[in-house]
Amino acid sequence: MEKLVIKNIGQILSGKMEEPIFDGDCLVAVDGKISAWGREADLDTEGATCVVDAHGVTLAPGLIDSHVHPVVGDYTPRQQQLHWIDSTLHGGVTTMISAGEVHMPGRPKDIIGLKAMAIAAQRWYENFRPSGVKVHAGAPVIEHGMVEEDFAELAKSGVKYLGEVGLGTVKDGKTANQMVDWARKYGIQSTIHTGGPSIPGSGLIDADMVMETGTDVIGHINGGHSALPDDQIICLCESCTKQAFEIVHNGNERAAVLTVNTARELGKLDQVILGTDGPAGSGVQPLGILRMIAMLSAFGNVPAEIAFCFGNGNTARQRDLDVGLIEKGYSADFVLLDQAQHAPGKTMLESVQQGNLPGVGMTIIDGVIRSERSRNTPPAQRLPECIS
Repeated sequence: MEKLVIKNIGQILSGKMEEPIFDGDCLVAVDGKISAWGREADLDTEGATCVVDAHGVTLAPGLIDSHVHPVVGDYTPRQQQLHWIDSTLHGGVTTMISAGEVHMPGRPKDIIGLKAMAIAAQRWYENFRPSGVKVHAGAPVIEHGMVEEDFAELAKSGVKYLGEVGLGTVKDGKTANQMVDWARKYGIQSTIHTGGPSIPGSGLIDADMVMETGTDVIGHINGGHSALPDDQIICLCESCTKQAFEIVHNGNERAAVLTVNTARELGKLDQVILGTDGPAGSGVQPLGILRMIAMLSAFGNVPAEIAFCFGNGNTARQRDLDVGLIEKGYSADFVLLDQAQHAPGKTMLESVQQGNLPGVGMTIIDGVIRSERSRNTPPAQRLPECIS
């Protein structure tokens, strides 16, 4: 039995908007799953195989990047996979979700080929996790000619997500909606490209197309890269009762703030999730999720502890994952962070709400320490330490 004990925690962010901060200074995980948390004096900490002294820093569920475009292997014309995934880990991200392996050189577009590539990508990242990061890959881009049996086969093979609707040959809402329904029938979640074209062959997808298609996630609602007009973004927020409003770092910052402001006014902040949309033409953003949290807290008038939920708990719930929340039985995936050295604000959360990045001191995945002081964030005031 592997038992992790993290003690002397300054505060625990839960990932839950209804109770974003938990009381407690200690957390216990057994065999990679969260077992208990609270006051150290009240917990069973005996027999620990690994003890981390948090030295008063904040513990939060590992961040989730809801929108990445990986490829199989370590090659892409844009970025090397293993490098950018490891760098993103240093930005506190422990889980990534593919929105399609669209940058794969020679990406097949015939039905047999696209299914084969999706299954291969899913297997590759399941069997080989770069730096321990959980990459949910194998997200096929739908193409004309696909039938219900194709989605059944993909689901049976372990595929859980579709690539962005609109990046393939299917451009009309009626056809896309039929395929989205087939995918949902077999437990596959769907995302739609929103806004102007991002790669050759794609095109504008406006609010009407988004609503007609009926995907589970409104991909980069703030544009990836070009955003929709304000009235269409507001219309989507008003009309969509369950879909996730996915805000990405590679989108329009003003549109991102508009989305959060609108969602807050509508009482729909629980539908806001975050991604980077990288690697892309603008490169990769190892700190993209943290930057979005800080920006949306600062300009969207959202308490920092709520903004953190956009980057973990909200995504976990929308994506049906066992990460991103402090919940018994959930994966012991954490980021330990503190206020950056010399950053303004009296606390880490106050500093983030002023738009400042925190310093990441450690990441843990499945109860195993995967990185210590981040090479990418500003240095933290205090650092956690593995003491046994």
